[in-house]
Amino acid sequence: MAAAGPVKSLDAILEGNPRYQKVKDLSRGAFGFVVLALDKQTGEHVALKFIERGPLHINKYVEREIVNHMKLRHPHIIGLREVFLTSSHLVLAMEYAAGGDLFRYVSARRGLPEDEARWFFQQLMIAVDYCHRMGVSSRDIKLENTLLDGSPRPLIKLADFGFSKDANQHSAPTSRVGTPAYLAPEVISNQPGQVYDGQKADLWSCGVLLFILVTDQYPFRRPGDENLKPNQKLNVMLQRILRADYTFPRNKPLSDSVRDLIGRILVQDPAARPTLQAIQTHPWFMQGLNPAALKFNDAIVAESLSNQPSQAVLNEVRSIVHEAGRVAPEHESNQMAKIGGGGGDPVCDSLDDLVRCVASSDQQQDSFDLR
Repeated sequence: MAAAGPVKSLDAILEGNPRYQKVKDLSRGAFGFVVLALDKQTGEHVALKFIERGPLHINKYVEREIVNHMKLRHPHIIGLREVFLTSSHLVLAMEYAAGGDLFRYVSARRGLPEDEARWFFQQLMIAVDYCHRMGVSSRDIKLENTLLDGSPRPLIKLADFGFSKDANQHSAPTSRVGTPAYLAPEVISNQPGQVYDGQKADLWSCGVLLFILVTDQYPFRRPGDENLKPNQKLNVMLQRILRADYTFPRNKPLSDSVRDLIGRILVQDPAARPTLQAIQTHPWFMQGLNPAALKFNDAIVAESLSNQPSQAVLNEVRSIVHEAGRVAPEHESNQMAKIGGGGGDPVCDSLDDLVRCVASSDQQQDSFDLR
């Protein structure tokens, strides 16, 4: 996916919003960029996510990302501080995770010892438990969306709720969205109009993530896949996912207990997967866990439910997003040029289309709308 270049300097983009001062660039993607900034009112560092205005970039997923993120307040979820508009961008001001993401952390160490993997997985499941009890399914859990604070023993922070579903506000999940390597079988095989359980799909993604933590490998890839063309490589991976066909690498000594837990999660039939509560009582998960951790979410969920954003606040945010979807007059020609040039992500109506459009991007770890 081609990166979106900056239209003008950050100072120019933030004109009229003097609260934030840029520190450095963090990342750049298809729809915008993220910078580290100083909040001059609080003295804290924040991450500013800039999404270019206009219908090419502002869609229903942007609104869901913001609205669903607003209702989630938890130590293991990146905090959303503010949403505002500039003349050219919609901006999300978020808590800054100084430790980067779990993908880089694991890659730098070529996999983690089981004790350290357990530490991260315990935190992940507490975060996912909170989301699910709040009615929110992420639908895009992966290493890259699991951020770390800067402490010596890092704490995780779930991020990016662009594909999330709120069971209390939205229809049941039907769209094939997410990141190919983490997709559950029922998401890949889902047909238009069919409903799947977003929470069970999240648990599958958590199982994939755990496999990577302890092996430094993706469960549904093989060494020989690198010799295949991109579309062939993707197709064989998706077919393995549909069959739940994975093997543990022989060169990674793993305990029978972690193998058992992964084996219980990565099963084809979502109804046969363990509940989140069953995962949290598995012997491997329980090892070294503070008994109070399993009750950690009770008070936080109760507090969150009693302090939800008001309807007036939600309507204001939706109005901001709706306005962001319109192109300001001075940017209309730029947007039209992009649309006329075939910009935007492809829509993937079938499994064959999914293979074609994802493989052609050469970004198989990116999130996609796989409708």
